[in-house]
Amino acid sequence: MHTKNMATTKYDTILFDLDGTLTNPKLGLTKSLQYALSPFVKISELDELAKFIGPPMRVTFSEHFGLSKENVDIALSRARDYYSKKGMFECSAFHGIKEMLEALKAEKITLAVATSKPTVYAKPVLEHFNLLKYFDFISGAELDGVRDAKDEVIEYALKNLIITPSKKVIMVGDRMFDIIGAKKNNLDCIGVLYGFGSHKELKEAGAKIIVETVSELENILLEKISKSS
Repeated sequence: MHTKNMATTKYDTILFDLDGTLTNPKLGLTKSLQYALSPFVKISELDELAKFIGPPMRVTFSEHFGLSKENVDIALSRARDYYSKKGMFECSAFHGIKEMLEALKAEKITLAVATSKPTVYAKPVLEHFNLLKYFDFISGAELDGVRDAKDEVIEYALKNLIITPSKKVIMVGDRMFDIIGAKKNNLDCIGVLYGFGSHKELKEAGAKIIVETVSELENILLEKISKSS
């Protein structure tokens, strides 16, 4: 575990990223990306696409594959077609996630999801794994691209949770986008290594704490939360 300036702050609200933090979406998302890009780029190995799990697809198609605005729209439509019909459920919840959420809710901690995945996909995925019931709010993107940057998703979650100055909030995620988004909202962030980000990526982005396993994450969160009375 890597820690950086660990303070004695006690948190009463926790925001979780979805893909790579609560669930492992690798198969479904890489297949969706492969299908989306097939008219423009031929990709035979799905592992080549794993590094694009995390940032908004619109950004990936435009900045990494150089698609025009018109072709980005085509690729997005194809990706959503595959994902909504099949890819959404070609994933799994990481081992221990349900037990961790149960332990946190037992302490009456406010939990929310902050994901760049469109909310219309995030909620069914959480429901599929019987995880939706643990969360007070799901903050995701809109299909038209509104609010797909991680800092915007986090800001939206904070507004809907009605966070006051007395509330202490921490973000949990597996990519630098989670760390950067948290910092833009003046939040601490825990980086997890069981997802898709590397230790180097998370450390350089400024993660307050970096953990390797769900079990380690649970222990840290239970240690760092403001216990219920």
